[in-house]
Amino acid sequence: MAHADTMFYKVVLQRSSEGYSVSCPVLPGCWSQGETELEALQNIKSAIKEYLEVLDENLEGADVREVEVAI
Repeated sequence: MAHADTMFYKVVLQRSSEGYSVSCPVLPGCWSQGETELEALQNIKSAIKEYLEVLDENLEGADVREVEVAI
């Protein structure tokens, strides 16, 4: 079984008339929603995972490198 790395992403949670919408600003187009804050946060976790899976598929065969950035 492969060990998954844990990453942390900032998300923006907004209350709406239908519950909550939530987006991940560093992943353009990655958003979700839920009737409750908890449901919205659970849903964005799934959306982020799916987003990253598609990103990995699209980058297959590309020369990808990691850089370290001190903030």
